[in-house]
Amino acid sequence: MSDSRTTDATTPPAAPALDENQLMQERRDKLKALRQAQAQGKGPAFPNDFKPTDHAAKLFAAHEAKTPEALAELGTQAKVAGRMMLKRVMGKASFATLQDSTGRIQIYIKRDDVGEDLYNAFKHWDLGD
Repeated sequence: MSDSRTTDATTPPAAPALDENQLMQERRDKLKALRQAQAQGKGPAFPNDFKPTDHAAKLFAAHEAKTPEALAELGTQAKVAGRMMLKRVMGKASFATLQDSTGRIQIYIKRDDVGEDLYNAFKHWDLGD
């Protein structure tokens, strides 16, 4: 009897399973860092007084036809309550996709615009935050 084993070249290898203890420790370390920042006067670890003023769908409809230059000139500021679904950090600037109950929008975060402290904090936010 022969042993003929083949592998499917199109099937990606399985990602290693995260050790639950390791994941829990990472979350505890992040919480500890948030609480230390709070103790240094950098805001509450989990603020619950945030009041959104905008929705993703409304912002998208109002700005979808604008060029990047026009958007930069406007300097629109908005408060959206939702989750960060995607994040790409690239040196001095980053992109993130936020999702609320009405839809998704992409945001651009520039270190020179938001300041070093806030930009460094953003780099440590998790997806789903």
